Amino acid sequence: MNAASLETQGPAAPVECLPRELVKSVVFLLGRLGVAVKMEAIEEFEQAGFGPWHYGVLALLEEGARQTQGTIADTLGVDRSQLVGLLDHLEERGLVERRRDPNDRRRQMVSLTAAGHRQLATFRKMVRQIEDEFLAPLNEDERATLHDLLLRTAAHRDRRYVLSA
Repeated sequence: MNAASLETQGPAAPVECLPRELVKSVVFLLGRLGVAVKMEAIEEFEQAGFGPWHYGVLALLEEGARQTQGTIADTLGVDRSQLVGLLDHLEERGLVERRRDPNDRRRQMVSLTAAGHRQLATFRKMVRQIEDEFLAPLNEDERATLHDLLLRTAAHRDRRYVLSA
């Protein structure tokens, strides 16, 4: 847009700034950005016919260590009855397979199918696009530093964020 077209349109409406106190608050910034990222992710996943919890289940299953419904629910912090619905949805789409544990018939073992691996790759692309959009002002080193700081903070609050070696 050139200066002449700006003159004919008139001055732009002023942008109302948030109070300085809030802008200086790490808690406020993390909260606002967290909500914005969460809403964007929910929208993207819903457009694909899923939710963010589906991504978490598939990512966890790919690691392979926690295959029972109970351990999946506990690790992700999802109510066990809610997990059943998530697994039903994934199973209906052929992304996971459930079978009885041969050592304990009360337990359901859950595993990824080939289609589940492909869907997980799609989810990862979606998440990378959201990250790229939100972190656009940061270079790679700054993104790595931000990640390290957030991970350290998250691990301080919840031991599930501590990555095993």
